[in-house]
Amino acid sequence: MAEGTPIGRVRGLGSAKSGAHHWWQERLTSVSTLVLFIWLLVSVLRLPDLDHDSVTRWLASPLTAVPMLLLIVSNFWHLKLGLQVVIEDYVDEEGLKLFAIALLNFFAIGGGALAFFSVLKIAFGGGNS
Repeated sequence: MAEGTPIGRVRGLGSAKSGAHHWWQERLTSVSTLVLFIWLLVSVLRLPDLDHDSVTRWLASPLTAVPMLLLIVSNFWHLKLGLQVVIEDYVDEEGLKLFAIALLNFFAIGGGALAFFSVLKIAFGGGNS
């Protein structure tokens, strides 16, 4: 009904039908990343020492590892969403745009997986190797 009208486009009901969803994902990941970064900052500042042993013991706790994993997921998801919008807005050639988005997905998933694995390794006691 309102798809082709200006109000339909504002509501995210344009031809792609995903604008509002993408916009909400960006807002939700920005808020969750901000909250989790504040948690990280407060947690790190409360540590008695920032040496390797103190930090790995702190990160090995489930009450620390789980929010850290959530921060990783939220941060890399937000990064992917934001850079995808930049690519979609500023890369005009469709083939290059597709390649850039595929490369972005590869690096976002790869970087997130590496960070996720690193936290899990420490959390499950393999941080000393």
